[in-house]
Amino acid sequence: MATTVRRAVLTLPAAPLGPENPLPALRPPGDVHVLDGRVRDGLPRDMARQIGYGSLRSLLPVRILDGYERHRQERHFDAVVLENEHLRATVLPGLGGRVHSLVHVPTGRELLYRNPVFQPANFALNGAWFSGGIEWNIGATGHTTLACAPLHAALVPAPDGGQMLRLWEWERLRDLPFQVDLWLPQDGEFLYVGVRVRNPHERPAPLYWWSNTAVPEDRGTRILAPADEAWHFGYERTLRRVPVPHWQGADRTYPLHHEYPADYFYEVAPESGPRPWIAALDEAGRGLVQTSTAPLRGRKLFVWGAGEGGRRWQDWLTEPGTGGYAEIQAGLARTQLEHVRLEGGAEVSWLEAYGPLAADPASVHGPDWSAARTAAGQALDAALPPGGIDEAYAAWRSEAADTEPGERLASGSGWGALEVLCGGHKLPGTPFAESDLGEPQQPWLELWRTGVFPAPRRVAPPGPSLVAPHWRDMLETAPAEPLTEYHLGVAQWHAGDVAQAVRSWERGLALAPSRWPLLRCLAAADALIGDPARAARRYAEAFEDLADESRGSEPWTAAESALGREAMTALLEAGRPAEARAVWDRLRPTLREQPRFRLLAAMLLAAEGHAAAARRVFEDGFELPDLREGDDILSQVWSRITDRPLPPAYDFRMRPPTGETLP
Repeated sequence: MATTVRRAVLTLPAAPLGPENPLPALRPPGDVHVLDGRVRDGLPRDMARQIGYGSLRSLLPVRILDGYERHRQERHFDAVVLENEHLRATVLPGLGGRVHSLVHVPTGRELLYRNPVFQPANFALNGAWFSGGIEWNIGATGHTTLACAPLHAALVPAPDGGQMLRLWEWERLRDLPFQVDLWLPQDGEFLYVGVRVRNPHERPAPLYWWSNTAVPEDRGTRILAPADEAWHFGYERTLRRVPVPHWQGADRTYPLHHEYPADYFYEVAPESGPRPWIAALDEAGRGLVQTSTAPLRGRKLFVWGAGEGGRRWQDWLTEPGTGGYAEIQAGLARTQLEHVRLEGGAEVSWLEAYGPLAADPASVHGPDWSAARTAAGQALDAALPPGGIDEAYAAWRSEAADTEPGERLASGSGWGALEVLCGGHKLPGTPFAESDLGEPQQPWLELWRTGVFPAPRRVAPPGPSLVAPHWRDMLETAPAEPLTEYHLGVAQWHAGDVAQAVRSWERGLALAPSRWPLLRCLAAADALIGDPARAARRYAEAFEDLADESRGSEPWTAAESALGREAMTALLEAGRPAEARAVWDRLRPTLREQPRFRLLAAMLLAAEGHAAAARRVFEDGFELPDLREGDDILSQVWSRITDRPLPPAYDFRMRPPTGETLP
């Protein structure tokens, strides 16, 4: 059977993504992968240095995706299918280039955890993320901001003369273009994935990459890698070296031998040779293996654990009864808390391979860890000889990586086209054409061409801000109109110059016909400098101004929802329930029914002294679609209004109760 690449349509029960949050993401991401500074002092010097390098000040210029819901309807997704006689891979260009499925054709066995639904949840750096398959994480510690975003996609000749699928985009947190090339060699039993990230700027950039693979999980699933030690990271935010496989009375290479979620970053042993690897094998010794060329050095196991919180999260991300999953991952550093330095004008590339693996189950699951991993390693050598992946990488780099794409299959954003046009970058193989430019890029294109940021053609919430140094320079020399001052302040905030940002926003506020965007930014600054009372007042004033101005279309409703949540939260934290009630009273009735506002209603009632009424909000039931990974807000609010046990429907706790130790 010749290798084929074809368009397809994937139909899934899907929840709507909803609109972007139009408020600039001024706060740093509330990531659970934050290390206690005291722990860093005891780490290896290179690891500690990379953990301290490249932390995000904010998510700018990316916008938050928090408008998704929980009700699902049938939806059609554009897909690309690569197939030969051994494997069939289904890729979703419109959802971050996710490999949704990888089927072993002779047996019909699915090698990945294939999610039967599309259900966004708050796991990506910017919110919306979904589980399953193979995802490509670039940007900063966490799931990529492109998890639910469209990528450019096209056909390209593969190194062996067949066809290859190229995915590419401009990653905006770090301003780095990247490409992911997928192909199935003729008669090959592995999916090859060539990855390249380039830094077209003169300045160095922090780089983060982890390829994340969800694999089916049951009692017989074991994760194998060429390692005797691992770095354990749990939700208590400590990083410690632990032995592999046995630690604290259990074999931790079995995902279900855990109570709580945890990460294990393997110290891949030198004996693994030039290619590190990781495999997930079932009780019969069959499953999936991932390997790569040397630059992708890190390997990781993530487990949800068998506790109630972990199982609740798995059900939340899919459907109850569909089976659990673990994640095997591969990255550029030893751990996901690190960023590596990509020099100006430099690039990094590597090749990954994904395919079926079968090894002797008695060895794989035997008590001798060395024998188990040796059996898996020898099975990999037999399936994909050690030199094969290096030869494939060399052929890809020399014959295909720079080849210009042919037939276009999907389009991504226009931000890369804007950066290439304005910066004059040359990026063979990944064209960002002027035809990709859209409405969000037009005011910035005009700023570049004329030196003036244009006034909006209609009254609407401000569009996205750009914050890179060259855009900040252009804003600083543009005429000081209120909208220009708003965007300039956002760029200065991102650069860490809070005082200048405040001055820009205050200058804009004096003449602004629309005051709420600037007031909201100033409120965020007040909160940062430790003045919660003034922050609360400004949030209340901002929401009042927005409510007076709002027109009722989707962007306005999204702004009211986002600013209403921020204002009520700030007012309640400042001990101003009467003013929080005033915000509630101005909300549209449809917004009051949103789950996040149901939770705020319970918090407001509790602050007003109506604990029984607050408890009834929980008893009536609501689901919080954007509950953040590791966020204990539901249990915290519940404990304020009652001493009853937390109902299971609200139990998403991912760590032990206070006072217990985490194994």
